[in-house]
Amino acid sequence: MSTPLEVATEQRPKPVLRPWWYTYFELLKFRLSFLVAFSGVLGYMMGAERPYSLWLMALFSISGLLVTGAANAVNQVLEVEFDRLMQRTGDRPLPSGRLSKQKALIFVAVTLFIGLFIQTNSFNPLTAGVSFVSFLLYGFVYTPLKRVGSIAVYVGAIPGGLPPLIGWIAATGTVNGEAWWLFALQFVWQFTHFWAVAWVLDNDYAKAGFKLLPLKRPPSSRTAWVILLFTIWLLPLALVPYEMGYTGVVSSIIATVMAVVLVVFNIALVRNPTVATAKRLMFSAFAYLPIVQIAFVIDRV
Repeated sequence: MSTPLEVATEQRPKPVLRPWWYTYFELLKFRLSFLVAFSGVLGYMMGAERPYSLWLMALFSISGLLVTGAANAVNQVLEVEFDRLMQRTGDRPLPSGRLSKQKALIFVAVTLFIGLFIQTNSFNPLTAGVSFVSFLLYGFVYTPLKRVGSIAVYVGAIPGGLPPLIGWIAATGTVNGEAWWLFALQFVWQFTHFWAVAWVLDNDYAKAGFKLLPLKRPPSSRTAWVILLFTIWLLPLALVPYEMGYTGVVSSIIATVMAVVLVVFNIALVRNPTVATAKRLMFSAFAYLPIVQIAFVIDRV
């Protein structure tokens, strides 16, 4: 009788030949790393003095991309055997055999060193220190906890929420109330975003033994209620910057409207707990963060 790993390997199509550099591009998870670096840059713009230095913003973007890419690569090294079991991840560089663990770890060391070196020398040691803590939490705490239970999401939300705070530290060298608000906004958003993704991909995650939803499988209206309890916290967080004088009223209105949209989609998931409804919440969560953060930056400027 075939094991789940043998079945998954037999059913997977042969990998398409790609240039060697594209393999490392995939290992970096460029799109995800870019989005993380982008939210960090927006945090930098919230704290930096105008006019902005395009050179420093570019350096910070590159450093954030490299450190995040290193964390993503560590995640893939540690999960290579589980990635082979899932349709979504089976063709990644490591499970497909296109890259060895040794080469992946060299990639991690090089990208992490360069990223932290840039942050230390072009900005300040605190920026590099918090980035390194984020790398450790994501790679060596969140990753193994994914097979333990939903505690992984609570832990993973910390490095997931840190990029704008790191950007603020890079621009100012300090941490204050506004920096913690930037962190809190993205930290809370992580739960709506990630649990919606986990709902949509739950069948695939189950093949690898990942337990990411807040309640036991299968996801139900009770699961959607737990997600909603986190989503509603985005409403008061939308008002904080105006009440504290960080930004004007326009961005707070935009953030409030977007939070209401998420709440509405989340309530729809409570009433109709299906994958299709979870997808609508997932895509609305994808849209929420860049729209709200860009609005705050523009209003601040």
